[in-house]
Amino acid sequence: MPATYLTKNGFIKHQEELEYLRLVKRAEVAKRLHEAMEGGELIENAEYEDAKNEQAFTEGRIQELELMLAAAQIIDESTAHMDPNHVQVGDTVKIEEEDGSSAEYTIVGAAEADPRSGKISNESPLGRGLINHRPGDVITIEAPDGSFKVKILKTT
Repeated sequence: MPATYLTKNGFIKHQEELEYLRLVKRAEVAKRLHEAMEGGELIENAEYEDAKNEQAFTEGRIQELELMLAAAQIIDESTAHMDPNHVQVGDTVKIEEEDGSSAEYTIVGAAEADPRSGKISNESPLGRGLINHRPGDVITIEAPDGSFKVKILKTT
């Protein structure tokens, strides 16, 4: 499994979610299943089916988090901006778009991406395109809707 880039806060947030799912959610779902099984015919019991689906979702999410955290590479924010000449994961990049507007994004791992908050994934077309480029570079980004150009104004 490839490395998952996470900030220290993102790593802690995902660890807390995993702990909650293991210690609290599993018990809640088990209780629902037990109560639903006491409710009569399992074949016609919608509550039982719903509880089984919730159990499957919870166990799937636990497995997903365990794998993600095992492969996590913590972004050391104190060294993430060590080379202002090359964009890396953890950097904040100011770009100018083709229409002259500017935007600022922080490049994070896919698990923490939140474009509305200015956090883009290093695996997204824009994030992938910016990596290893430097201020002043004009880059063509290949996106699902077509290609576009951006200019890197600065990185911090």
